[in-house]
Amino acid sequence: MKLNVTNVEYFGIQRKMVAAMTSESWYNIPHVSFVYEPDISGFFEEYKKLNAEKSEEDKFTFNTAMLKVITEGLKAAPQMNAHIKYNPHTIRGKITTYENINISMTMILTNGEMMTINLHDFHNKNITEMTKYIKDVRRRMEQSNLNEAMYTVSFNRTVNTIKQGRVKEAVLRIFGAKVGKCKIDTLKGKEKKAYHAIPETERLGDKDIEQGTITISNVGSLDLSQRGETTLLEIIPPQVCAICMGAAQDRAVVKTDEKGEKYVGIGKILPITIAFDHRALDFQDVVPFTRKLDEIFKHPQIIREWVD
Repeated sequence: MKLNVTNVEYFGIQRKMVAAMTSESWYNIPHVSFVYEPDISGFFEEYKKLNAEKSEEDKFTFNTAMLKVITEGLKAAPQMNAHIKYNPHTIRGKITTYENINISMTMILTNGEMMTINLHDFHNKNITEMTKYIKDVRRRMEQSNLNEAMYTVSFNRTVNTIKQGRVKEAVLRIFGAKVGKCKIDTLKGKEKKAYHAIPETERLGDKDIEQGTITISNVGSLDLSQRGETTLLEIIPPQVCAICMGAAQDRAVVKTDEKGEKYVGIGKILPITIAFDHRALDFQDVVPFTRKLDEIFKHPQIIREWVD
């Protein structure tokens, strides 16, 4: 039976990079996934009150508020903010933990495609500083040739592959990028020189697209009415952890009144999926993270201390 084809789309560089990284993730990393479901009712209300007090220019998104929450959680569980190097043949490995929290976060481009951006040094930024940083990234993104930016990062990864002795793999990557229907078109000659002459204060550079120390996604922002939650989440090597937020949902929850008696009420639940590399982490390493978030959501007024 003949099938009626509606569309054929060959991989561009964005899809190639996603395919390469996620394939490596599932081939090599033993994933453990845990769905944490805190009641954020009080925190969400405090966020809305605080934002209502601000001018339009100074308002911040709930996503940015949650990036701050998660950053505080990572400070309590630093092992989650790490990279791993492991040789399965010799069974030798090394885990490097970082003080700097550089968040790889997916952003939606004006053409509808997605791109992962490295948000640097969020461990020492408050919400106001985070908001300004993200706004500046979006400004520079609009003025960037994204194919060129991603190709530069991809090329650097290919060079590292050669340095690691994986020459055949590198040659095949170059062939796939430059030959056939999946060929990647990049700037050439004077156009290329002129583009790279633009300072990185005005466009995205390598450091904006390179791997961060941890990946955080917010699929909830794509559809605020969704009722589900992420259960499988890929960890991007060499990172040891990935976090994904869903959409906040009204659910029946058990509450405690002033007399200490329990009753069923309505709470705003935010599903947060935590995936970690079992070669580097055990569940006990994640417990301080969720406990810190529990503490924040129990005392939501802390959000006011995080804003200038």
